[in-house]
Amino acid sequence: MLFINQLSTGASIFKALNSSVRISIIEILNERNGMNMNALAEYLGISNGAVTMHIKKLEEAGLVQTVSNYAKNGIQKNCYLVENKILIEFGDVNKNNVYESDLKVGQYSNFKVTPTCGMATKEMIIGEFDNPQVFADPKHIDAGIIWFTTGFLEYRIPNYSEGRKVTEIQISFEIGSEAPYYNNDWPSDIHFSVNGVDIGFWQSPGDIGGIKYSGNPVWWPPHLNQYGFLKLLRINMEGSFIDGRKISDITIDKILHGREGEPFILRFSIDPDKENARGLTLYGKNFGRYDQGILARVITQS
Repeated sequence: MLFINQLSTGASIFKALNSSVRISIIEILNERNGMNMNALAEYLGISNGAVTMHIKKLEEAGLVQTVSNYAKNGIQKNCYLVENKILIEFGDVNKNNVYESDLKVGQYSNFKVTPTCGMATKEMIIGEFDNPQVFADPKHIDAGIIWFTTGFLEYRIPNYSEGRKVTEIQISFEIGSEAPYYNNDWPSDIHFSVNGVDIGFWQSPGDIGGIKYSGNPVWWPPHLNQYGFLKLLRINMEGSFIDGRKISDITIDKILHGREGEPFILRFSIDPDKENARGLTLYGKNFGRYDQGILARVITQS
């Protein structure tokens, strides 16, 4: 699901959807995901050049991706819908009861990782590939992309709720799997916990790469991770949810028990003993499709 928490950040998406042809393309791909561009043009009754233009606008908005494949008649481009939902929030009525923080993906407070692993800033790779000791390098704070195969990263989310009741936590982040180089079909079960309480997992479909994404630094090669999937994790009085789908019955009271007034400890983990332990990649500013790190929102009630 694409998550838009400010209308200004969704301008490119709204512009891309301002076309009946592009809306038709999204509807077709929602039913026949993976359609090649020639077949799409024929289905719509428009020229190949026209469909290329429309697909480019949808790609720039982060709604569609294309993957080149070899076929009998040469290279074909197949089109895929990135997400099938868009969530738009117009803001809360009482801003005083909401606190937001945008953590850098390199701003973790604890870690334990195994190769393949690494990280990079917008200027360079930090240290060397596949050396877990790099994660102790002080420069990790500036990382815009981080990846590992098994283990965890922990982040401390500020908690300014003194005197008020926390009713919900919302955490938005761009994430994907981790394969050597890349593998678009690489399902990975990524687990989440808050304050030491396991709240569930989400399965990433793959580690997207192969075609360079223009939003990444110019030196970042196309054979490495290019972008992930924007996810919204919510924990409230009803349970825990990913993109509106309930993943457990863990409520906000459960994760706050005995820790009122303390920072929230968010953990992303890949357990080697569980199914589909195929790593994770976190995308922050200067990498991936979305100009954010780990965006956390704490909602309170007086």
